[in-house]
Amino acid sequence: MSQLSIVVTCTDRKASPPAERLRVRNLPQGDVAERVAEWGRRLDTAADPRPLTELYKGDHWVRSLRLPASAAQAGFTAELWVASAGLGLQPVSASAPAYAATFTSRHEDSVGGTFDERGTWWHHLQEERGASRLTDLACKGPILLVLSEVYAAAIETELQALAAIGGEALLIGGARDLPGLTRLPADGSLRSALGGTLTSLNVRMAAWWLEHCSGARLTQPDTSAAWNDWVAQASKKERYHRAPMTDERVISFIRESVAQNPVHSRTRLLRMLRDQGLACEQKRFADLYAATVGKNQ
Repeated sequence: MSQLSIVVTCTDRKASPPAERLRVRNLPQGDVAERVAEWGRRLDTAADPRPLTELYKGDHWVRSLRLPASAAQAGFTAELWVASAGLGLQPVSASAPAYAATFTSRHEDSVGGTFDERGTWWHHLQEERGASRLTDLACKGPILLVLSEVYAAAIETELQALAAIGGEALLIGGARDLPGLTRLPADGSLRSALGGTLTSLNVRMAAWWLEHCSGARLTQPDTSAAWNDWVAQASKKERYHRAPMTDERVISFIRESVAQNPVHSRTRLLRMLRDQGLACEQKRFADLYAATVGKNQ
């Protein structure tokens, strides 16, 4: 059977809240390399490490863990890897403590405020802690990448290197097209057909793709044709009929949610609000969140 490496992004939801010293927001300011080194020391001395299979939570992660089984049915021997802003590229058999680190900008635990800073963090993190690089995985066989936009942007240098070697690789989601790398952009119009929430959309797209592969071939024309035919029938633009909210109601929602679970990110809170059928524009929510959390500190 052909070796297939599957790389997915991590999740902000963890099995337990991270210790304060394992939140990026609490790292000292300074050179990125020095901050990464200090971050590594904190990870190495932390208590309660657990396998990554058990560390992450949520629908995205549950669906990610099922991908190797789908790959096996297509004739692959699959190994699942996770791209993490706190750990680098790791096999899911690795262990780590709960932590809070993300490539999402304007998040309190973001590793960098700019594209360059996040890319530099990933470079040093891989040097310090990464168990492999994408090009190394590609040398073993085909590689399937299931990446969010912000994570793909942060590790773009590695994606470019992967594209340059010309192996069999498929990127689902991602930030933009790269020459030499086949990509299926995230398509929200498929959410209804695939089920679940938008947070697990990329993984569900990957599962569909693997279920329609055969002969241990990841990017064969027959699979692409089947995908295009299915998308033409299944695509459905969703219309959201959400109730508008006043600033006061949004602030009240933020305060109550943060009090119940302080580890939830701003992005997750907005998603929770919208899942309740309520409406708030993203920038407005970000401004109200910043003002509200600031008042609570």
